[in-house]
Amino acid sequence: MSKLWSGRFAKSGAKILDEFNASLPFDKKLYEEDIKGSIAHATMLAKQGILNQREADQITEGLLAIKKEIEDEKFIFDIAHEDIHMSVETRLIELIGEAGKKLHTARSRNDQVAVDFRQYVQKHTLVIVLLLEDLMNVLVSISKEHTTTLLPGMTHLQHAQPINFAFHLLAYVSMFKRDIERLESSYQRNNVLPLGCAALAGTPHNIDREYVAKLLGFDSVSVNCLDTVSDRDFALEILFNISTIMMHISRFAEELILWSSYEFKFVTLSDEYSTGSSIMPQKKNPDVPELLRGKTGRVNGNLISLLTVLKGLPLAYNKDMQEDKEGVFDSVETVYMSLNILKEAVRTMSINTDNMYSAAQVGHLSATDLADYLVQKCDIPFREAHFITGRAVAHAESLGVDLSTLSAQALQKVDARIGEDVGIYLSLEHSMNARNSQGGTATESTCKQLEIFENWLKSRH
Repeated sequence: MSKLWSGRFAKSGAKILDEFNASLPFDKKLYEEDIKGSIAHATMLAKQGILNQREADQITEGLLAIKKEIEDEKFIFDIAHEDIHMSVETRLIELIGEAGKKLHTARSRNDQVAVDFRQYVQKHTLVIVLLLEDLMNVLVSISKEHTTTLLPGMTHLQHAQPINFAFHLLAYVSMFKRDIERLESSYQRNNVLPLGCAALAGTPHNIDREYVAKLLGFDSVSVNCLDTVSDRDFALEILFNISTIMMHISRFAEELILWSSYEFKFVTLSDEYSTGSSIMPQKKNPDVPELLRGKTGRVNGNLISLLTVLKGLPLAYNKDMQEDKEGVFDSVETVYMSLNILKEAVRTMSINTDNMYSAAQVGHLSATDLADYLVQKCDIPFREAHFITGRAVAHAESLGVDLSTLSAQALQKVDARIGEDVGIYLSLEHSMNARNSQGGTATESTCKQLEIFENWLKSRH
């Protein structure tokens, strides 16, 4: 059979055109969404009297048979059929004859691909949410064991103030919570039916778009058909959301790489999620977090690619938009694998609390506490207290010790106003727990944060 659109053409297309024009090699992933959308469309056409019930039943049975052929790997995908829509429709006509030719009544491939692709994005948006929840639960579980585990909090990758390990992990839980909120916001905004817009201007047939929306699980129908067939904002949103997730993952991965190095030794990655060297037998490489860091560039590229494709397109549909899917498919598959393997790598790693504490004893982490002590206990203006503390740090450096270990007598040589009780305020534990403001690192504050995240996760199910 010739191409279903070939009536206007006197010559067949060149073979290279089939290869260049076809999207079937990648959009066949949408077979399930395509068949689901077509069954809903045929059901609506029968309800409206555009098809009779027998024809609608034949179409539905034929489409379900095609779905089974695809799932059983018996379906022949022929590139000459261009895309998944024409491939399914051609096979449907082969199976059921004339009734199959009526399926495309009151629709175009423009609104058909829009509904297929939107269904795909909506479905996978919800799956990514579940994967993020799984990762958050693992991080929360680990955090509950480490609300008193000290390590250096850093700025500029330099030792800054003592924090607890749970507090550090919960920073990533906060990020992943925002990722979920962005995904769910996108889902809600984009849960709109495109089908029924036909090529760009609607259809003269007496269709019921609200009914199709209900059948397919959409909350509403699109308002303007010209925008609808041109719209790929939903694809851009999932690409942006995935890029942001992967950026968060990459930041975490970078810390895992640092923490697992000999210089830090804060964590030890499981052998299950590490690799070796082909030449250096002693090596244990953090390939999982390195790959996670690398794949972030890949998904960022997919977002930029689609933004670039869309930036100069006039309304309505243009063939350039065929380039909208491969990047989304790739990003979805990448974030699936990334979230799953990160969860397992974190769940199975060992946490070296002694090394964390030793690192916290270097770098004068309680220097800010000395400045605060001078302000609160000695009524010294903060700027002057900052200067005095700097001199105290320099004195500790000259002795080759950490500020937190200096005696009151040693500190009184820097400034006589410093009291005998200063040692209490310079201890790492006191420094960490003193930061008990809302959202702070104190164990008490961290436990409140844990409770907030746990309750949020529980409330979702």
